[in-house]
Amino acid sequence: MGFPGTWMTESESVIYRVVPKCACSTIGQIMFYADHGRFFDGDIHDATDGLHKWARADSQPLIEARVKQHDAYVFSCVRNPYTRILSSFFDKICGIQRNGKRYRGNLVPLLTQKYGVKVDGDFDQIESFRRFLLFARDTIRWRRPMEPDIHWSAMSGHISTFIANGGRYDHIFFTEKFNEGMQHVLDNITTAHPIDLKTIPRFNESEGHGPKRAHPVEDYFDDLSMHLVYEIYKRDFRLFRYDFENPANKMPLGDIDLDEVHAKLGG
Repeated sequence: MGFPGTWMTESESVIYRVVPKCACSTIGQIMFYADHGRFFDGDIHDATDGLHKWARADSQPLIEARVKQHDAYVFSCVRNPYTRILSSFFDKICGIQRNGKRYRGNLVPLLTQKYGVKVDGDFDQIESFRRFLLFARDTIRWRRPMEPDIHWSAMSGHISTFIANGGRYDHIFFTEKFNEGMQHVLDNITTAHPIDLKTIPRFNESEGHGPKRAHPVEDYFDDLSMHLVYEIYKRDFRLFRYDFENPANKMPLGDIDLDEVHAKLGG
C-alpha cells in the first residue's frame, strides 16, 4: 500500500499528506520554494521533478525511509466539509479543467442523465448542487454509479492511509487558519530559502474553472442536504472539530487532538 498522496521536499526535511481541496496547491508550492527559492511554473500537481511524490517510483523508497525513521516533519491540512464539498462541485462538476475539457470526460453527462444535474447557462446552483450531493453520497456509501472521487471522499480517509501504513503526523492544521498552521510547520523545519507567508500568493488552481458561487454557503444546505453531508463526513466533523449544526460557520470549534486522530484512524 505504501504512502499514496504523499509529497516530500527534495531536501527530505518535510513530508505532506495531500488532502484534495484543502490548500494543496499552495502547500506544494511552498514546499517547492523552500528547496529551490522559486515557485514551480505551472500547477504543482503537474510537477514531475523538484518535489518527491509517492506517484513517482523513484521517490517511493526515499519517502518510505523518512516515514519509517520519522526523522522528517510530517503534516497535513483539513477544511470545513461544507465548503470543501461545495468547492468540489464548482471546480470539478461545473468547471472546465486545465486541459480544456470537463472533469473525467463523461461524468457530467452521467450526472445530468441519472441525477438531473445542470451546469450550463444560467442554471439553478442550489438545486444542481443538492442533486450532486446525492450522487456524492451514492459513490461513497455504495460505490455506484462509480467509485468515490478523491476530491469529495472524506478527509479522514485520506489522512488515515498514512497512519494505517505506519506513519505518524506531527501536525494537522486548518485551511481556515492557514498562515498560523503553515507557520507552525515552518518553525519546525530548516529551509534552504526563507519563506514569508504574508507575501506568498495563494495558488488556487481551481479558481476560474467554473461559475462563481452565487449564494452564501448556508443557502446550499437544507435539512436533507445537511443530513447527507453528515452521513458522508460524520468522522470529519468529529475528528477535526468542525461545526455540523451551522453551515454558515466555516471555522473549527476547537483544536485537533493528534492522539485521538492516530487512535481512531490507525485501525
